[in-house]
Amino acid sequence: MQVLSGNLLKMESELTGPIEYQLPVGEQRLSLNPLIGKSLHLRFEGRINCIACGRETKKSYSQGHCYPCSQRLASTDLCIVRPEKCHYAEGTCREPAWGEANCMQPHYVYLSNTSGLKVGITRASQIPTRWIDQGAGQALPIFRVDSRLHAGLIEVAMKKHVADRTDWRRMLKADAEPMDLMAERDRLLAECAPQLEKLAAEWEEGAMTRLDEAELVELRYPVEHYPEKVRALNFDKTPDISGTLEGIKGQYLLLDSGVLNIRKFSGYYVDVKAD
Repeated sequence: MQVLSGNLLKMESELTGPIEYQLPVGEQRLSLNPLIGKSLHLRFEGRINCIACGRETKKSYSQGHCYPCSQRLASTDLCIVRPEKCHYAEGTCREPAWGEANCMQPHYVYLSNTSGLKVGITRASQIPTRWIDQGAGQALPIFRVDSRLHAGLIEVAMKKHVADRTDWRRMLKADAEPMDLMAERDRLLAECAPQLEKLAAEWEEGAMTRLDEAELVELRYPVEHYPEKVRALNFDKTPDISGTLEGIKGQYLLLDSGVLNIRKFSGYYVDVKAD
């Protein structure tokens, strides 16, 4: 039996067939794929530490932060979830150096097949991690742009015609039915042509590049059995969680007792026991 103790962080992943997952528990890493079909026990010890500053906090904000960090850091600002609201150019970024390193960098606009067709954006360095974290079965880059703001504005134009969110319950019930993402890309580009042309005219030449030759990426997850009914597990309500690990998808552990969103509980101090 393996026994680990420490603060959780979101699962680390590698695009293989199927995707390989590791669970960070403090300074240790627990390889999860070999545990599928075996018993897994996680116990929350009642302590939460901010993943940014380390201080103990009674409640977690913005996926693992204490309240002061959630109000101070650029990585927890509103523009992270609404990139079209980026205010770096206005000189009001919470942390200009962080913004320069993370937002004023090449980004991709993509289509993915998660619980259905959706549009999304990600920093170039987060491919394919972003797709894995969302539980996408397929992904296709469609634009490369100069900054997060550019990507966010394209996403706003496109989400008038396609979803920009994942139905996580539907995503956890089955593998995504294959889609012709290239055909969907062509359809959306035609529908969004006026808005996209307007954006291109406002930006510097080369700020937006269409990726007509991009290749489709297919992702396969280590799941032996999908739940018929999705029941979310929560350390705040049930500190002691155990069950047979039946699969892993996105940032979720699929146990026969329910599903656990590991990212939601970043910073929680847990004891983990695995057969």
